[in-house]
Amino acid sequence: MTLNLTADEVLTTTRSVRKRLDFDTPVPRKVLMECLDIALQAPTGSNAQGWQWVFVEDAAKKKALADIYRANATPYLDQPKPERGDIRDQQMDAVMDSAKYLNQNMEHAPVMLIPVLEGRPDRAEAGIQASFWGSLLPAVWSFMLALRERGIGTAWTTLHLLGEGEKQAAELLGIPFEKYTQGGLFPIAYTKGTDFKLAKRLPAEQLTHW
Repeated sequence: MTLNLTADEVLTTTRSVRKRLDFDTPVPRKVLMECLDIALQAPTGSNAQGWQWVFVEDAAKKKALADIYRANATPYLDQPKPERGDIRDQQMDAVMDSAKYLNQNMEHAPVMLIPVLEGRPDRAEAGIQASFWGSLLPAVWSFMLALRERGIGTAWTTLHLLGEGEKQAAELLGIPFEKYTQGGLFPIAYTKGTDFKLAKRLPAEQLTHW
């Protein structure tokens, strides 16, 4: 089933979904692979296609991943957040409440995803870093857009990567740590309702330079 959204609608309503993830409805592998086939059409530097996609369905491993995530996320989410003096301050309470909900319930998602890319850009100069992440992140975003069109949501989380977290997740899932870098941890579930709206963002004029 697809929602038949326009390209603009998909692009402007693909939200970070946390509280509206439906933990009780299974996500078929067939649908995930359909979305991944779409994602793999994204550009990748030198056409290297050095990505790998690690889906996690096992309950014990999902719980272990959630615990790794929580070890970093809980203290981070409890820190005072900076005041910026604009619309972002008005949204912060809702964002933190949503993030804390996901932190408490991460392992209940039917599926988790960790996308990885061959190589380790640790301490590389900016040009190498940009090239590296530019070879993975467009595909991940395309995957999220394809999920949205099928009534499925996720949230791009990165806190499990802090400290020893990435290495712990690699050991848990059999990812060769020295060979592959993880790009995030994504809880995946059908959404409770599909009516997502445009987010309140800073105006483009405020961010544009000519």
